[in-house]
Amino acid sequence: MKSFLFAALLVAALLPKTVCGQTIRLGHFPNITHAQALVASNLSRQGKGWFEERLGPGVKVEYYVYNAGPSAVEAIFARSIDLTYVGPNPVINAYSRSRGAEIRVIAGAANGGSALVVQGDTGLSKPADFRGKKIATPQLGNTQDVACRAWLKKNGFRITQLGGEVSVLPTANPDQLLLFRSKQVDAVWTVEPWVTRLELEAGARLFLEEKDALTTVLAASVKFQKEQPALLKKFAAAHAELTTWINEHPAEAKEMVRAELKVLTKADFPAEVSDRAWTRLKFTSEVSRAPFETLVKEAQSVGFAKGTPDLGNLVAIP
Repeated sequence: MKSFLFAALLVAALLPKTVCGQTIRLGHFPNITHAQALVASNLSRQGKGWFEERLGPGVKVEYYVYNAGPSAVEAIFARSIDLTYVGPNPVINAYSRSRGAEIRVIAGAANGGSALVVQGDTGLSKPADFRGKKIATPQLGNTQDVACRAWLKKNGFRITQLGGEVSVLPTANPDQLLLFRSKQVDAVWTVEPWVTRLELEAGARLFLEEKDALTTVLAASVKFQKEQPALLKKFAAAHAELTTWINEHPAEAKEMVRAELKVLTKADFPAEVSDRAWTRLKFTSEVSRAPFETLVKEAQSVGFAKGTPDLGNLVAIP
């Protein structure tokens, strides 16, 4: 009897891992640009989990909220999350730091939605007017921060991480609104819904809009990719299906996004904000390597992504 039990345990140990009882830890931001995560999280609160219903019995999804990309990729490095919705530049930085060993992009999520806004009552009308001004960005090294620094450099300004001819001030999105209202910054380079909130609540004026920018992607840890390839493939498929649903049901999707943001931020999210922000976004699960190559050049031009290895393994659609 003992030998039979030992043999049974040995066979069980050698069998491939099942997904039963598996927990997927998913990172995202409280931003409308992460609509897939917000909709899915809201459905999970209602007991109608989008991912859970498509991943198999016993699979649970836990949601972790971050302010910006660098924090999310640090969580990937720390093995505290398995996947995250995140901007492309933090992914590039993570890929570079780990020599391509820790992170992969498995799908697109959103394009557009980022912009540079300025004080509505100032004379800022051309790039040269920004000399000596202060521009807030969401976080040092995040996608909008790099885009801002690269744009300033292209327009002839000397920019350093801590100074230069234009001051770039990495500031959490909610604090950007307060600083802008009190005129402590001249401009903000950020992403929806904060672009719209700055317009509606603080009188900001749109200066530059990145309509086709790669704004959000879905990234996975290499550890999760290697250990759970079948589960990762199912998750990517569920993400693509959810993206299609969002595009086909914008009214319902916006309501879920608003409801989830209220839970996460403890504040109402006006329909006017979501309606305007939505028009600036394109939700898509498609992604390719080409935009990352361009972003690497921009990041390197302003002191980030130094020594980035070949990006051949970065995009790995399961």
